[in-house]
Amino acid sequence: MKIGNIIFLLVFILGFSNQLISQKGYELGGWLGVSNYFGELNSGFNLLEPGIAGGANFRFLFNERIAMKTMLSYGTVKGDDKDSYNTFEKQRNLSFRSPIVDFTQQVEFNFLPYIHGSSLDYFTPYIIGGINIFYYNPESKLNGKWYSLRELGTEGQALGEEYFEYAAGMVVGGGIKWDINHVLSVNLEMTYRFVSTDYLDDVSTSYPNMQELRSLRGDIAVQLSDRSGIPGFAVQGKQRGNSRDRDTFSFIGLSLMYYFGSLECPPINRYVF
Repeated sequence: MKIGNIIFLLVFILGFSNQLISQKGYELGGWLGVSNYFGELNSGFNLLEPGIAGGANFRFLFNERIAMKTMLSYGTVKGDDKDSYNTFEKQRNLSFRSPIVDFTQQVEFNFLPYIHGSSLDYFTPYIIGGINIFYYNPESKLNGKWYSLRELGTEGQALGEEYFEYAAGMVVGGGIKWDINHVLSVNLEMTYRFVSTDYLDDVSTSYPNMQELRSLRGDIAVQLSDRSGIPGFAVQGKQRGNSRDRDTFSFIGLSLMYYFGSLECPPINRYVF
């Protein structure tokens, strides 16, 4: 899905919202859940080792169908070749963990009319489209100590040419929202992020020249670049990752939202309160 398509969809939804009955207001709340990473060190889409995640939400309601939500989230992601069923990946033997600090702006479309305080329209599934910016810092453990991989140039990056610690992406997803009472609601939501980097896990291209890496970055960089323990495995130019497929991550969470606002009654009252 191209970013132009996402932007077009958001503009279309916001334009369409002007034709609907207004329920203007906003919601504040927080969420807790899990985060998952998918990439070279989790090529099998393993969901058995999620990280803890959570954050704060601000949602502006345009009407009963359309809302825009801002999220500030924190989560942790990780991957390990030892969990793979692929022989090459097991021999590669790489692993990582990374914090994620994520800022997301998303538009939501409710499949059903959703009005706070209504005795009828108190529940709806919804879909999501948006964009995000996030911070990440992949680390790996060696001899009981964690090292920041970006600083070690494990794929032969020159000094000053390391990958950025910030990246952007496109967000898609969906959820279910329902009222507890006229001001409190619960949302169950899953969002998936297609990001602009393939270095979330520090693995993307090929093995570097180990002698050059040692002279430039030191022995720790060499040990964390090649964790195979197999002589001749990490020869220069041999595939270490797959740069054609970018890494992705997801959040799944349950949020509690508090509503501030009022309902502007439609010309013909279609609702019972």
